[in-house]
Amino acid sequence: MNLEELTQLYDFTSRTVVITGGAGILGGEMACALVGCGANVAILDRDPALAERLMDRLGRGPGCAIVVSGDVLKRETLVEAQEIIRDEFGSVDMLINAAGGNKAQATTKPDLSFFDLPGEALRFVFDLNILGTFLPCQVFGQEMAQRGEGIMLNVSSMCAFQPLTRVPAYSAAKAGVSNFTQWLAVHMAQEYSPHIRVNAIAPGFFLTEQNRFLLTDEASGELTPRGRTIVKHTPMNRFGNPKDLLGTVLWLLSPASAFVTGIVVPVDGGFSAFSGV
Repeated sequence: MNLEELTQLYDFTSRTVVITGGAGILGGEMACALVGCGANVAILDRDPALAERLMDRLGRGPGCAIVVSGDVLKRETLVEAQEIIRDEFGSVDMLINAAGGNKAQATTKPDLSFFDLPGEALRFVFDLNILGTFLPCQVFGQEMAQRGEGIMLNVSSMCAFQPLTRVPAYSAAKAGVSNFTQWLAVHMAQEYSPHIRVNAIAPGFFLTEQNRFLLTDEASGELTPRGRTIVKHTPMNRFGNPKDLLGTVLWLLSPASAFVTGIVVPVDGGFSAFSGV
């Protein structure tokens, strides 16, 4: 394979990609990269205004982007968004499920023990991560099943490999996302088409708005004890940058990974490989 052929593998011109949670830090970086590779990107978010910070970068092309309102926990909003995307770009070729997250009330702390974690907070975390992955896969995956081809990429987490202290619901929910990714990969290939692939990435520790002040001190900017422990157990000795995900994401969406389905790829600076000794 020569350089020209290799480059063509990552040319997404005329391909339509839906990114749930696409206005977030990680989803937004994926959106900008895919537009840069020629894709038509639909950023799907329950708060479309959050995408304003991305519009300048998205406008540089060569692909196109639209922002569509949709809540991954409300199937009817996903169906409405699907119609808007179809009218704008045609059928959906790829789905990235970047929506997800934790909730402070579902996190143990000195004044909130595991035994006192409220059920509604736990339910929110499970719904957002599990149901919020299931429903988009149902809505957009059915479209792929009818066409006989497509790619779905879920976002799991390092805590699916090694449960983290303090976040029991989030760890369990992301483990469910990894398991569901494997299940759906087999189901789609066997029941509908071997040309429908389903994979996931498992980011390590990236500084986002969700975890910034768990890992760094809000006043000083210095690492918290938890942040220091994480960096100490990451052989590459740093947190991830959102751009660090792009190589893996583009590979899993491209024909370069045509024989890859049902895997969860850690992007973690070696965290999952290190025993601490």
